[in-house]
Parts: sequence; C-alpha cells; structure tokens
Amino acid sequence: MKTSKALVVFSGGQDSTTCLGWAKNRFESVETITFDYGQKHRIEITQAKKIAKALHVNNTVLSLDAFAQLNDSALIDGTKDIGAHHATHANLPASFVPNRNAIFFTLAHAFAQKQGIEHIIIGVSQTDYSGYPDCRAPFVDALEKALNLGSEAAITFHAPLMHLDKAQTFALAQTEGVLTHVIDDSHTCYNGDHTHKHPWGYGCDTCPACVLRKMGWEEFKREENVRNS
Repeated sequence: MKTSKALVVFSGGQDSTTCLGWAKNRFESVETITFDYGQKHRIEITQAKKIAKALHVNNTVLSLDAFAQLNDSALIDGTKDIGAHHATHANLPASFVPNRNAIFFTLAHAFAQKQGIEHIIIGVSQTDYSGYPDCRAPFVDALEKALNLGSEAAITFHAPLMHLDKAQTFALAQTEGVLTHVIDDSHTCYNGDHTHKHPWGYGCDTCPACVLRKMGWEEFKREENVRNS
C-alpha cells in the first residue's frame, strides 16, 4: 500500500525520470523539483517540465544564479572542453560542478519541509557516477544526517539507483513503466543536443553522458535478448 509524500529531485534525465517512475509506484503523493543553475544543456529543464506533466506530477523550478558566478564547470562555461579534466579538481571530469548536489539536496530538503514531505528521491549512483564524489552513499548519508540535525526534521533520502549501472537503470525504468519517457523525452546530453535521436534516446553521441547512456542501452538490450532467447 502506497503511503506518504515524496519529492523527486528532477533534472529530466534518464536517472531522475527512472526515479520518478519508482516514486510514483511507491508513494501516495509525488512532486518534483528542478534546478535552473545556468547549465548549457538547458533543454533538460524543458524536458523535465514535459515529463512531469505527462506523469501528472507538479514540477517546481528553482533558479540558482550563483553557479554561473562560480563558473567552475564545463556544464556552465560553454568555452570549456566537456571531455577534459576539471580545472581545479584534476582528478575529476570537467563536467563536475563543485557542491552542486549538496546545494540541490539542501534546497530540496528545505522545500520538503515547507510542503510536509517525508521522503526525497535522488538519482545518484556510485556505480556509474562519472567520478563525481557527491554521488556516493557516504555523502548522501552524511548530508541527510546533517540536514535533519540542522532542522529538527526526519526526512529520508532514497537513492534507488545507488548500486545500479546504466543497463540496470534502463531495466528498472522498464519495470517501473517509464522506459518510453526515458527514450522519447528525457535528456542527459552535456552538449544540449536534443535533435538527434538514437535507440537509447536523444543526444550528441560523443559527450561522456551520451557514451555512458549508449553503452548502458546496448548492455540492457544484450541482457534482454539473452532472457528472451
């Protein structure tokens, strides 16, 4: 039986769309929150609104101008090579946005308090996390504890993709009934290409996000063929 309210941190990408399907199948009331932080792949905001509407959930968009001022990521600065190393974190990809998830999750936590929501669903994964340290379980656990301590709240973070790779994420999207939305509507391409469609969805086919998604789709289809043979 579905109970309680849930908030999905929703980028409109493959992972968060899968998480939205997962949440709708487990919670009585679900809404989404999307962040406009000056990302060059702004099409994801449009797609987030489209998917939320199609799945009959409310979507709130919060604007965060501070990230543009920090300008420390190729996801924001269009002059930086998306496939290079990060300028100030040499061991991380150029797409890393310092403290992005900490800020997103903190704001989601505050929004959840305002809305009387007990659960927050996030699409992070430490299996296919592209080297981002803020996509790992210890970070999520520590932040949940700190935010609840700092607000006398008892909100639970859920990361259903934490231990799944991209192939398993495609499989979960199929199980939760949102695979069509993942393929036809979601956006993960760092270059903001939503004009070229592939079997795995829209994208440039060359940026790290597209390569990871493509590889996951191909593995998902191989495993599906084996199951059906």
